[in-house]
Amino acid sequence: MKKFLTLILLFTLTSFTWVSAQMKDPVHFETSFNKISNTEGELVFIATIDAGWHVYSTDLGSTGPTEAAFHLEKNAGIELLGQLKAEGKEIEQFDNAFQAVLRYYEKSVKFIQKVKITNPEYYIEGYLEYGACDDQSCLPPSQVDVKYGNLEKATAAQPSNSAVDNSTPASPIQESSIDNSQDAEGVSQAVPSAIQGNSGSIDLWKPVIKELNAFSDHDSAKDRTLFYIFIYGFLGGLIALLTPCVWPIIPMTVSFFLKRNKDKKKGIRDAVIYGISIIVIYLTLGLAITLIFGPSALNALSTNAVFNILFFLMLVVFAASFFGAFELRLPSKWSTAVDSKADQTTGLLSIFLMAFTLALVSFSCTGPIIGLLLVEVSTTGSVVGPAVGMFAFALALALPFTLFALFPSWLNTLPKSGGWMNVVKVSLGFAELALALKFLSVADLAYGWRILDREVFIALWIVIFALFGMYLLGKLKFAHDDDNNKVGVSRFFMALVPLAFSVYMIPGLWGAPLKAISAFAPPMHTQDFNLYDGGVEAKFDDYNQGMEYARQQGKPVMLDFTGYGCVNCRKMELAVWTDPTVNHLIQDEYVLITLYVDNKTNLSEPIEVVENGKTRKLRTVGDKWSYLQRVKFGSNSQPFYVLIDNDGNPLNSSYAYNEDVDAYVNFLQVGLKNYKKNK
Repeated sequence: MKKFLTLILLFTLTSFTWVSAQMKDPVHFETSFNKISNTEGELVFIATIDAGWHVYSTDLGSTGPTEAAFHLEKNAGIELLGQLKAEGKEIEQFDNAFQAVLRYYEKSVKFIQKVKITNPEYYIEGYLEYGACDDQSCLPPSQVDVKYGNLEKATAAQPSNSAVDNSTPASPIQESSIDNSQDAEGVSQAVPSAIQGNSGSIDLWKPVIKELNAFSDHDSAKDRTLFYIFIYGFLGGLIALLTPCVWPIIPMTVSFFLKRNKDKKKGIRDAVIYGISIIVIYLTLGLAITLIFGPSALNALSTNAVFNILFFLMLVVFAASFFGAFELRLPSKWSTAVDSKADQTTGLLSIFLMAFTLALVSFSCTGPIIGLLLVEVSTTGSVVGPAVGMFAFALALALPFTLFALFPSWLNTLPKSGGWMNVVKVSLGFAELALALKFLSVADLAYGWRILDREVFIALWIVIFALFGMYLLGKLKFAHDDDNNKVGVSRFFMALVPLAFSVYMIPGLWGAPLKAISAFAPPMHTQDFNLYDGGVEAKFDDYNQGMEYARQQGKPVMLDFTGYGCVNCRKMELAVWTDPTVNHLIQDEYVLITLYVDNKTNLSEPIEVVENGKTRKLRTVGDKWSYLQRVKFGSNSQPFYVLIDNDGNPLNSSYAYNEDVDAYVNFLQVGLKNYKKNK
């Protein structure tokens, strides 16, 4: 018994294990120069990519994320042959935010740049630029520097009429005498004075990683994601309890266990093990899905058009089943075989088989709920999401069996089965039908059908939830509903919710943002008739200039580290920044400085910096802002929001991708409160 419980505990805990870090380094490169012949060679970049991340391919176009490309800086006795090529298992997906088909690689990829050797003494210097993202964030454009050959010998060996790049490398910037604070890895960092600007005696680039971490020492966004998955799963389990397939089984099963053993304690123990067995069965299903598909495949489901069409059809079928069109059933011989096996065995195995029988018998009611849960969890791309969701679902399902076994007298207080259970099923059918449109919308955008633009989607939701409210009021009936025309007070108040929700969505037909459904509705640009004009625009796109203005105005600063190719940055701006409260706080109470880490504008000359013991060049404006984010705040992913005072000190913990408007408002209000307190 103790071993059994210990194994279950360990099995459960492993599903919640995860590690977070501010500085992310998910792509690891090995470089080489292969001389194929006396006249031809190739630069090779072999990348190993961490699970859950992907690196974008070549030739994506200027409107998408950072594509892989090789940039030549110096060469002598050597010339490039063609463009950079990629080798590996390329994945092609339609992306909603960019409205384009994007290509990327997972696990590994090899980039090859062929070159022509025109002289035995050659020299080549340049860098590979690439972009990497996961389902929550993106890294700024990253670079892999390469340098092969001898520049002096190669230059001296060139004929006088040969084209040689005679530009000299940028001189290293002298390190300033600022405090060499430590970064997140404990490595001393020194910020070159050339990029600090004219800020007087205030060092605006001074690292504040420790101060920032003091506000929050863990990845709260990840916590919230798993927490929400747990809540969804638990609510799904509670709904499943109220269905006709599960509710009547509770008193029957608990009574069976109590009568099975003359020893009441033994009967209670068996009922508790029965509840634990239910958890193990559903948790195993969640872990199996994680292991079979993996985090990358789960993330891909959210953008794959074919899978989204299948999800749409599956949810429509589930909704029709709940409306009473037909009943989903597993083959009866399956449950009969498991049930007979449980009767023939004894001990823990028989109890486990009885729990398995419950899972099979109740499939017609729990199947659609589990299907909806797994569809929602799969689109989050979370590694342990399915396990967490199924654990929560099973926990809610198993609790009554355990509690009623501990307190058998409670069985007499259970409401009897009746028509109210069919109301629960039909209500769930309306929810499944509404959510099915979300997945059809993804496929519609992918194939460019334009049959489900934003106003069409909203119109369908208005109709669905209005019919839902009419059903609860008894104005709409299905085959299995009672003929009783009376509507109770509780059902009347329940009907007010979907009816009010329908009215709430009506302004969306003319372009209202509708924050409550921003995660479900198609993008705003698909709206044909849009009267809404709102948004947040940054006052500055330069850190030093913005800080100087904020000091003059006596206002705190909100730094927005973003990117032109950052999908989740655009989602935050559409779903969160358009909220009136958020809009007011950002535009009226803060000085917003937006820094694009993929800004390709070249600096007047490259700047060499020493970071983590390695020398690297800052070539573009985007490189400069990415360096600021890393050295000052110890982070390198976007979106990344941080609130600071006029001296560059943090006012609250940083904020990453999370479309919770209330959480974002609290983030801004806490920063403003701390600024006024410290002023």
